[in-house]
Amino acid sequence: MREIERLINKYGESHTNRINIMIHAIAVPAIFFVTIGLLWSIPVPEFMQVMKITFAHVLAIPTLYYYFKLSGPIGAAMTLLTLSAFGLVNVLIMFDVSVWIFSLGLFVVMWILQFIGHHVEGKKPSFFEDLRYLLIGPAWWWVHWLKRMNISY
Repeated sequence: MREIERLINKYGESHTNRINIMIHAIAVPAIFFVTIGLLWSIPVPEFMQVMKITFAHVLAIPTLYYYFKLSGPIGAAMTLLTLSAFGLVNVLIMFDVSVWIFSLGLFVVMWILQFIGHHVEGKKPSFFEDLRYLLIGPAWWWVHWLKRMNISY
């Protein structure tokens, strides 16, 4: 079994309850987005400001590398989610919404929802066992979509 399949299957073991799955279907991509927003909001040195690079950009590179290493289709899907998150951050900026306040608020709400989902499920979150599952959550979300499109991951 490939590593991505093992990780997705293990993650799926604590995500079988319909309510928990529905919560995660919303919360996981939202948390990914607001994490980008929070990283975007960290002040950067002047040389990065000149190049219009944030810590979100810097950390996206190794994160996407990790996803591509696990699976090409997952890497491509996560690239799409990452670009979408950057686009949504730009929308917040365009509407003069504080990226860090919006992101922090939504981050807290989405994590509370996920813990409610795990309470309903009766199983602890996977990342309590292995922090890699914080990155596997969005991949697990994409697997559902890739299967619907008959794309193997």
